[in-house]
Amino acid sequence: MRRRQFIGQALTLSTLPAWSKLGAQSFKGTQQLQLKASDANGLMLLSGFTSRVVATEGLPVVDGGDYLWHKAPDGGAVFEDTDGSNPSGWIYVSNCESNSFGGVGAIKFNAQGAVIDGYRILNNTLRNCAGGKTPWGTWLSAEEVDQGLVWECDPQGVDSAVAYTSLGTFKHEAAAIDPVGEVVYLTEDKPDGCFYRTVLRDYPDLSQGTLQVAEMIQANGEMQLAWHDIPEPNPGSKDVQTRYQVVEATAFNGGEGIWYHDGDIYFSTKGDNKIWRLALGTQIIAVIYDYATSPNPFLKGVDNLTVHNNGQIYVCEDGGNLEIVMLGESGWVLPVMCIEGHGGSEVTGVAFTNDGTRMYFSSQRGPSANGNRGLTYEVTGPFADLDLIFKQGFES
Repeated sequence: MRRRQFIGQALTLSTLPAWSKLGAQSFKGTQQLQLKASDANGLMLLSGFTSRVVATEGLPVVDGGDYLWHKAPDGGAVFEDTDGSNPSGWIYVSNCESNSFGGVGAIKFNAQGAVIDGYRILNNTLRNCAGGKTPWGTWLSAEEVDQGLVWECDPQGVDSAVAYTSLGTFKHEAAAIDPVGEVVYLTEDKPDGCFYRTVLRDYPDLSQGTLQVAEMIQANGEMQLAWHDIPEPNPGSKDVQTRYQVVEATAFNGGEGIWYHDGDIYFSTKGDNKIWRLALGTQIIAVIYDYATSPNPFLKGVDNLTVHNNGQIYVCEDGGNLEIVMLGESGWVLPVMCIEGHGGSEVTGVAFTNDGTRMYFSSQRGPSANGNRGLTYEVTGPFADLDLIFKQGFES
């Protein structure tokens, strides 16, 4: 079993919830939480957490059903089930990042957590990688191809998906909506890709707006973003692409996951292993984790991310140790899950139920022993207690 050591303020075991005493050790002012040996599903978890597989590529989502789970599950999110026939239920949506096709699949759960349905909510698209959850309860699914678009999808699968050229035509990765500023922020998965936003004309209508690209400038000793209109937001394959149309634009190396939380935008750049925070009120941008300079560089291959409703950032690794890592504002990291035996895969689609007790994610290509079929998991446990320990031990 691999062990991680995290140096912070000393915590006595008597202050920790009972579940954590099993996984915590104190030594000369240090706090160590370590993952347990792999469970029956191949996941290393902290004490008090359990897992189950909720979908397997190529197999029916519901026993005896005819809907088969898609290959290469990637970005995802959880939504309340607004269908009156399933009170207190929820839906997990997942992109299909296939080279030959894309789209989005959905898994429906009842109030007790049982899987009761599976279905498609988007078809006939390419390499749907990540995306974003809208404040009004729809899913933005982004195509990771050079002429890619962003599609708004109904988690119920009732309304047809709609593509919005207002969000630009480029190699999309993920999207996040600022409901206060009425802006959509967008990442681009290219080594010389850019960071974009669309200022909506009539929020929450996504069909009209102005696409802009970011320039990072220094002001008063801090880095800020300045925004420039893109002359042609929807270039053809032979036209000048969006990332080259504004000479002042700053390159962000391999933009990946992005999430809005409480006035801030968090996003990752996999090419240089950094996590960024953009304070929307001031447009001040800062790196809160950098693998190259971090005193505890355990997070590598940063990719999809989300923010738990308690404010903690969770980041998936594409590479590294195939972990999901909790990241604090000051740069402390804590692995909360590790997949063993999936060396050719990546961790994707981390998302939480609204009550914060269930976490969903996928191993995009699964283990070779399973024919490299993607697997989608659920982990349950005391995430709120984990948040408390993390804040008291590392962030205080």
